[in-house]
Amino acid sequence: MTPIPRRRLRAAAALSVVSATAGGLLTTVSATAASAAVSCTSPSFTRQFFANTTFSGTPKKTDCDSVIDQDWGTGSPATGVPTDNFGVRWSLTRDFGSGGPFALTAATRDGIRVYVDGVRKVDVWKNVSTTQTKTVNLTIPSGKHTLRVDFVNWTGSANVKFAYTPRTSATVDKVKPLAPTGVKAVLDNATAQAKVSWPANKEMDLAGYRVYRRLAGTSTYTHVKTTTATAYAGLPPEAGRTYYYEVRAYDKAGNTSTGSADQPVTTIAVTTPADLAARGLDAGIALTWKPVPGAVRYNVLRDNPYGDDLVRTTTATSFTDTTVARSETWMYRVAAVDGAGRASACTAEYNPAAEARRPVAAPHDVTATPGISEAVLQWKINPDTDGDYYGFHVYRSSTLPVDTSAEPVRCGTTSKRLTDGRVQYTCTDSWAGSGAKYHYVIKGHDDRLVKSLPSPTVTVTTLEADQTPPAAVTGLTAEATEYGIVLDWDSNTEPDLARYEVYSGELLSDGEERVCSASAIEYFGPGDTAYTHERLPDGEEKCFFIDAVDTSGNSSFKWTRNANVVVVTEKDMTPSVETPDGSPLSLTAYPGDAPGSVELIWDGDGDATGYLVHRWNPATQAYEKLTAEPVTEQSYTDSAAPTGTTHFYRVTAVYADGTESAPDADWVILPPVQ
Repeated sequence: MTPIPRRRLRAAAALSVVSATAGGLLTTVSATAASAAVSCTSPSFTRQFFANTTFSGTPKKTDCDSVIDQDWGTGSPATGVPTDNFGVRWSLTRDFGSGGPFALTAATRDGIRVYVDGVRKVDVWKNVSTTQTKTVNLTIPSGKHTLRVDFVNWTGSANVKFAYTPRTSATVDKVKPLAPTGVKAVLDNATAQAKVSWPANKEMDLAGYRVYRRLAGTSTYTHVKTTTATAYAGLPPEAGRTYYYEVRAYDKAGNTSTGSADQPVTTIAVTTPADLAARGLDAGIALTWKPVPGAVRYNVLRDNPYGDDLVRTTTATSFTDTTVARSETWMYRVAAVDGAGRASACTAEYNPAAEARRPVAAPHDVTATPGISEAVLQWKINPDTDGDYYGFHVYRSSTLPVDTSAEPVRCGTTSKRLTDGRVQYTCTDSWAGSGAKYHYVIKGHDDRLVKSLPSPTVTVTTLEADQTPPAAVTGLTAEATEYGIVLDWDSNTEPDLARYEVYSGELLSDGEERVCSASAIEYFGPGDTAYTHERLPDGEEKCFFIDAVDTSGNSSFKWTRNANVVVVTEKDMTPSVETPDGSPLSLTAYPGDAPGSVELIWDGDGDATGYLVHRWNPATQAYEKLTAEPVTEQSYTDSAAPTGTTHFYRVTAVYADGTESAPDADWVILPPVQ
């Protein structure tokens, strides 16, 4: 039928109604205009309700309908539509893909007509009192086509049902699906997989897709996946090769399309990283290397002094190993790893550029105390973590910053181990001027003269000569506690007081007298009047006294040899159960970061299947388990240790036969939380 030109639509409106009544082939002008306001997404139908059986005039309602299956009975199907003599029209345009055999099925009371691309295929058009059905088999060509369904109800009940479905029997359907188009294939570097994707076919009877692969230079395809999805990801067989992928669609009748256009994917074989270099820093050993194409991570191997490799993994092309001990030489190797976990060969086993040493730590807790024409410097190091010190260099300057490239000052250094395991060094710069201001920094070095970072800068002004010592300290008391000895004393209010020196020692018999043989154990500023001497409460008798030292270096004790001595007997907290010798373990206990926590670490036993941790309970006079079952780690956190006391711990190794090793023990002091 020749379409009516747009300029003639208004004049031809009456003719459209007549033609529709006679043959139902024309779409009325008013219905088309009214439906423009509603947009339905295919394959939903655009549905229009008319208050007549000629589909003329403006529809009373337009909406979307996904399935034509309604039973309105004797009622009205929509507002403004009568219960008799009304019409409903459904229409859609959709892509049928490759097309093929379809069945149009209709069931209605009263009339129904179905059009495909404007050609009537179903015609059941009469007023009936019972539902009438009809099925039409036809072949729909490939591509887009328009369906229109007209339904009318003249009188009585109204119901309508219509469906169009592909015929999927292999004896009927001989039409192949369309070959998939828009296929894309890329290499996913994160997984080393080939990722293939494609848009969905338009076939209504599509069953799925088959993905094929072939090696470049060959013509043989390998079937790698059958899927109902529109994507595939898989690992190609070999790295460093090019593979082509194609996709074929298949329908429910077993027909298979031709293959899509081949899409290449070139895999990458990762190579050994180049230019591996190591540099010793205070934070650790810093490693760098060249990036490797296709690598998603790198395995870093460290050779320890016994030849074992400790693996680290990183996604970057640099890595700082902060776990290595200081003052030791370490060598490294690196391998590249692709997304599938395939690793390259490691760098050379011996490479001087990949060898480095972490320097000793910078001295910490640095203080400078003025003396008469001298400065007393003190600093601390932790021999367990700070490295092996061979010596120290002290640098002095009257300006900032201190030049550490200059000649260090001559300074006699003494040391002592503190109760917490650290070592305190004392150095007196006797070459300083009187009443002069100086800045100091200190560097440590190992036996290869590899220097640490500089310590924090300390500043001091030396004293002018003063021959009057401070008054002796009074009011000293000592209290024995479960965490050590608590000392308190009266404040010395002299304006030139520089510090207090705490002396601790033992009472010795000297004829009929008892003498306190003591040495200085701690220094405090002039504002301090209390000190807790944390030490193992093991019942010993100790003596203490406090020396006051002024800013000129004058000492109340050293000048007068008189002091207020107090004697105290420590509490005896040691367990009544002795720890036997011969343990294969080595336990270390130290306070945790959180209040009331203790960290335990130990050297393990290679034959052990686990470890049991015990803590001494003074109330029961027994070591009690903290771990009901053996732990497999070589560390444990006791997060429920009371503060204000000393705790004793044991660790035993547990073996496969259920026996335990001899225990190793350690203790730790938890002072009260302030």
